[in-house]
Amino acid sequence: MEIRAYQESDISQLISLFYETVPSVNKLHYSQEQLDAWAPNEERAHKLNTWSTSLGQNITYVAEINGFIVGFSDMTVEGHLDRLFVHKDFQGQGVASALVNKLEMKARGLGLHEMDTEASITARPFFERQGYQLMMKQSVERRGVLLVNYRMSKKLI
Repeated sequence: MEIRAYQESDISQLISLFYETVPSVNKLHYSQEQLDAWAPNEERAHKLNTWSTSLGQNITYVAEINGFIVGFSDMTVEGHLDRLFVHKDFQGQGVASALVNKLEMKARGLGLHEMDTEASITARPFFERQGYQLMMKQSVERRGVLLVNYRMSKKLI
C-alpha cells in the first residue's frame, strides 16, 4: 500500500469510493433514510465540485494498492480531520490507520498539539483505538434527517 498526496485527478475516484462505501459500511448503525441523507445520489455532481475545492485546500492523502485508490483522508491546517473513508472491500486491512498516522505526522510537523474529528457511530471504535477521546455526542442534520456522530480529539505527543 502506498500513501500519497491527493491530486486533482483523483476526485472522481474519491467520490465513487464515498458513494460505494457509506451505504455498505455504515448500514449496521444508520437507517436507510439516514444513509440516503448522508450520501444522496442527486448531490453527486455538487459534491464533485465542493470536494474538489476542499480536498485541494486541506492536507489530503490517498491510499493506493496496485494503482487502485482504497481510501482517503483529509484535515485542515488547524488539525480537524474532516474525512476518512476506506473502500468497502478494504476494511480492516490497516488502510485507515495508515492514513490517520500520516495526517498525525503532518500535524506534528506543523507544530499542532491536538487533532479533532467528528466520527460516525461506525468509526468511533476505530478512533478510540487510535487514542482519540470522546468529547461529546452530537446530532447533525442532513437533508432534514438527524444523524448521530461523536466529536473526538487526540493530544499529539
